[in-house]
Amino acid sequence: MPFKITHATAPTPGGVSEAAVVTGPTFAFVLDGATATGAMTGCVHDVTWYVEQLAGLLCAQLLTQGPAGLREILRTALTALVGKHGQTCDMTNADSPSATVAMVRERSGSLDVLVLGHSPVALHRTNGAVEVIVDDRAAFLDSYTEEAVRGHRNCAAAGGFWVAGAKPEAAEQALTASIPLSQIHRLAVLSEGAARLPERYGWSWPRFMAELSDSGPGRIIAVTREVETGTAAGAFRGMTHDTAAIVLCRPS
Repeated sequence: MPFKITHATAPTPGGVSEAAVVTGPTFAFVLDGATATGAMTGCVHDVTWYVEQLAGLLCAQLLTQGPAGLREILRTALTALVGKHGQTCDMTNADSPSATVAMVRERSGSLDVLVLGHSPVALHRTNGAVEVIVDDRAAFLDSYTEEAVRGHRNCAAAGGFWVAGAKPEAAEQALTASIPLSQIHRLAVLSEGAARLPERYGWSWPRFMAELSDSGPGRIIAVTREVETGTAAGAFRGMTHDTAAIVLCRPS
C-alpha cells in the first residue's frame, strides 16, 4: 500500500487479547472477538482460535484472489473456517465463536473497505473531512443482556446484527465502499474498543485522527485506558474496557 503502516493492540485489562492485526502489501485488517468469554458456545474452540484461523484464511485469500471483491473473499474464508470446526462443534449455537471485521485493500487506484460488526474504518480525506465507515447495527439493540444479544446475533429479522461466525452468508451483510486513493490522506482501521474516545468520550473524529497521526496507536490506546478507568460504573452500555487494536496508514 502507498502508506506507512503502524499498529498497536492491547487486551482488556486483566484479560487476553482476542484481536488480530494483519497487514500485507496491499491490505490491512483488524479482527476482534465478538462472543463473550465463558459463554456456552457449543464449540470446543475458543474465540482466540477462531480469530487466529480467520486471520490466516483471510490473509491467504487477499494474497491470491486479487480480482475478487471483499465480500466474496470474506465469504470464502468463512466457509473454509466452518469446515475447520469438523464434526465436534454445534454450528447452530448463536454463541459459537465469532469476530468483527474491519478491512481495507488497495486495488486499481482505489481503496476498498469492508466492515462487519462494530469495528470502524476512519478515512481522513485530502479535503480535510473525516469519514467513518462503521456497521453500528448492534448499537441499536433494545437490551444488552446476554439473552438479547444472543437472540439478535447473525439474525435476519429486524433489529438483528451480523458478525463473522458460523454463517458464511454474514459476508453479504458487510458494509463496503470504494474510494479513489487520490482522495485519501490517511486512514485508521480500528476495533470497537479502540474507537471509544470519539464514540463515548466526546472527541471529534478529526481530533482523533490528528492525535493518532501525531502520537501513534500505542498512545491513543493508553489515553483510552486512562479515560475508561476514570469512568463511573454503568455510565455506558456494554463493557467498561474492550480489546483495542489500531492500524494507522499514513502517506509513505
